[in-house]
Amino acid sequence: MQLNPEEITALAQAEATPRMDIYAFIHKALRAFMSDTLTGLGRADVSDDADLNQACARVQQLLDFCRSHLRHENEFLHPAMERHAPGSATAVAHEHAGHEQAIAALAAGTAQLMACPRERRAQVAHALYKHLALFVAHNFEHMHQEETAHNAVLWAHYSDAQLAAIESALVASIPTEDMLVVLRWMLPGMTPAERALMLGDMRRNAPPPAFDAALAVARPHLSQVEWGKLARALDLAQ
Repeated sequence: MQLNPEEITALAQAEATPRMDIYAFIHKALRAFMSDTLTGLGRADVSDDADLNQACARVQQLLDFCRSHLRHENEFLHPAMERHAPGSATAVAHEHAGHEQAIAALAAGTAQLMACPRERRAQVAHALYKHLALFVAHNFEHMHQEETAHNAVLWAHYSDAQLAAIESALVASIPTEDMLVVLRWMLPGMTPAERALMLGDMRRNAPPPAFDAALAVARPHLSQVEWGKLARALDLAQ
């Protein structure tokens, strides 16, 4: 994919009157998780068992995250699109099938790296790193397609309230443990205003332990300035 200045300007203009973007926050989480994991694998010390195991565990956690994300889109978003615009989700659904195959291959490669002899670790780690980089690159383009073409379909056929209801049903299907992983990557990747809006809504509508858990999982990954802004917005103790 290549972007020219005119396309970038058009993107900015298209977002001048924002709609409910069901992809926005979860894709921020995915981009952050993918970028951090790829960088971590690239700098892992293959001679250090603990460092290598940590990098591989992060890759496996990312792959689990990606599997869940595919399932959520397949079960909640694609049917909503197909209900009003048959065929509108077909191309990306095919890509999802390819992503599932890539995830399985990357998981096998990660297991191979963890089991391979020490003298071969550097070679296997670099090969895994390059394949993960391609997976990340393709996913970045894939997410842009969803945020543009798929949102166009959703916005044409659903109100913001209806989209919020779809998102609520999707979120309700996520186990608590998995949701904490989502929030660990989502909340630090948000703008201060987005972060305060999401957590404010959570404080009003979720049980207090859920709100406290979200704060606890996010705080270590926020700068002092970011935490200060969030604390002021939500009137939290600093």
